[in-house]
Amino acid sequence: MPWSNQSGGPWGQKPGGPWGTGPQGGGGNTPPDLEELLRRSQDRLKTMLPGGGMGGRGVAFIVLGAVLLWLATGFYTVRPNEVGLNLIFGKYVGKTNEGLRYNLPYPIGTVVKPEVTTVNTIEVGMRTGDTTRRVAAAREVPEESLMLTGDENIVDINFAVQWQIDPARPEDYVFNLQNPDAAIKAVAESAMREVVGRRNIQTVLTTDRVAIEGEVRQLMQETLDSYGAGVQVRLVQLQKVDPPQQVIDAFRDVQAARQDQDRMRNEAETYASRIVPEARGQAAQILQSAEAYRERVVAEAQGAASRFTQVYETYRTAPELTRERIFLETMERVLGGMDKVIIDQKGGGQGVLPYLPLNELMRPQPQQPQQSRGNLQQGAAR
Repeated sequence: MPWSNQSGGPWGQKPGGPWGTGPQGGGGNTPPDLEELLRRSQDRLKTMLPGGGMGGRGVAFIVLGAVLLWLATGFYTVRPNEVGLNLIFGKYVGKTNEGLRYNLPYPIGTVVKPEVTTVNTIEVGMRTGDTTRRVAAAREVPEESLMLTGDENIVDINFAVQWQIDPARPEDYVFNLQNPDAAIKAVAESAMREVVGRRNIQTVLTTDRVAIEGEVRQLMQETLDSYGAGVQVRLVQLQKVDPPQQVIDAFRDVQAARQDQDRMRNEAETYASRIVPEARGQAAQILQSAEAYRERVVAEAQGAASRFTQVYETYRTAPELTRERIFLETMERVLGGMDKVIIDQKGGGQGVLPYLPLNELMRPQPQQPQQSRGNLQQGAAR
């Protein structure tokens, strides 16, 4: 039902529909004028302001409130792992430590808050993947890992560098490095190539890994300090040091041969260290035995000569007596250890046959068993 057909309409006894009688006509469906609505809104705002009007004092209050709100946006908080760098119109003016701090708000002042305690890692020669997705498989980057050694060999090196922003110079890191990760990675790769280029491949693969890490770290720090990078290199760690993949089998064979050579050399040195002292000891023993034999033979010869001299002096004094004594001593020495049977031909030894084996009879006979002895007695009785 049109509004004109209702007696009073929902807005009271006012003809012309819900919008009332507008300035454009008497009645009908014409909406109210927008200018009239703006005018009514201004009138209501004037009644709300102090003094009942939009004077200079009210405008000042509004401007002052807006300025205070803008200035309040200059407060900021520096966390314990951060350092605040204050800038005014883009110029660095100072730094602040942790806590609630203030700087002029944007766009006059800005604050940069780098994390100075966070340890960052850059990988050279490999990529371990996205750590947020827990991708553990490493991807090789040969254009970064293949390096030339001092003896013109190629070695495949993967390493990682841990670094952090220097808390004493965070402004150098923020303002002097446009791409920090790329700059630090380029310095790390250059330093590693320089250090490896001063060594031969054998020492790089075996004994000089710790020395290489220390030299690369020192060279990186010196280079970054010369750039004014504001970076501290904490650690350089070699992940893999191998020959190129194309010749790794041949290098392993060479390495195995070198290990066998070292093992055989060590065994030979061990054998030499054992056999040489034994030979020296045997030689010393032989020398000592020879010296003892010499001393004994010389002493015996001297004793025999002295005894002969004494016998000769005695013989000169009493020849017959000495000759008889020598004869008896000689016979005693010759016959002393023999079985002897003496037969006196002139005494009571007559009737003894000299051809009997008397020496055998004098030897003790083995005892016969008791039973055999009894049989012999019975035979004798018969």
